[in-house]
Amino acid sequence: MSNRTVCREASHAGSWYSASGSQLNAQLEGWLSQAQSTTTPARAIIAPHAGYTYCGACAAHAYKQINPSVTRRVFILGPSHHVPLSRCALSPAEVYRTPLYDLRVDQNVYADLWKTGMFERMSLQTDEDEHSIEMHLPYTAKTMESHKDQFSIVPVLVGALSESKEQEYGKLLSRYLADPSNLFIISSDFCHWGQRFRYTYYDEAQGEIHRSIEHLDKMGMGIIETLDPMSFTNYLKKYHNTICGRHPIGVLLNAVSELRKSGTEMNFSFLNYAQSSQCRNWQDSSVSYAAGALIVH
Repeated sequence: MSNRTVCREASHAGSWYSASGSQLNAQLEGWLSQAQSTTTPARAIIAPHAGYTYCGACAAHAYKQINPSVTRRVFILGPSHHVPLSRCALSPAEVYRTPLYDLRVDQNVYADLWKTGMFERMSLQTDEDEHSIEMHLPYTAKTMESHKDQFSIVPVLVGALSESKEQEYGKLLSRYLADPSNLFIISSDFCHWGQRFRYTYYDEAQGEIHRSIEHLDKMGMGIIETLDPMSFTNYLKKYHNTICGRHPIGVLLNAVSELRKSGTEMNFSFLNYAQSSQCRNWQDSSVSYAAGALIVH
């Protein structure tokens, strides 16, 4: 038996974002400097996971709401794009590499999660192929750099969960969400529009196609802000909006519902919205991005 540490390499560095630590650091600082912070630190954020040239500026609005001095664990819930998964999965990796510095997986929390029997083990290959968690690692490292030896991460790959499974995972994770030293990062892009995504919903009353997409996304964002999981599920059933992180969002909304039962007051606000391009005809395509934060009172 080898005692070598299992490391997840920064497999998308050099393509989805810069592999140069100094260049990446400068880019992240630039985007963060353009974003405003609210007075109360976020307990959870929703932020996109596309290449940084597309969504780096948008994501900064969510990351700006994090207070590194109170955060000791960062849960990152990302959807599975490549492997079929009906539950949630944990990584075999103990360390996640980034061009800035390495991030340590919280083995104590992982041990507790394994004990529930609710989690599958993803392979290291699956982990390195997936971008939905990785795209949050450089921003996490940058935001937390003043306390870089004092926090750990809890990566969770979220499968195509049923409504009841979203409730189960929400209930399980609600006790972690209740702890002010924990931060939840919910990884999601919003509408993927165009024939290549097999989604071309268009409400002509909104004007040009990109306006219709924005209207559809903002309807969904408004429903997320109500923090009602059933309303979000119904919205998805009605419009089939291609929000790739809908299951991680569903888990968050169910965790919030669980905490609200005991009287915890929370509110969620979206802070930024962007599209990769503005669709005007049926040959066009775009992906939408939104950044928001959950505040606990």
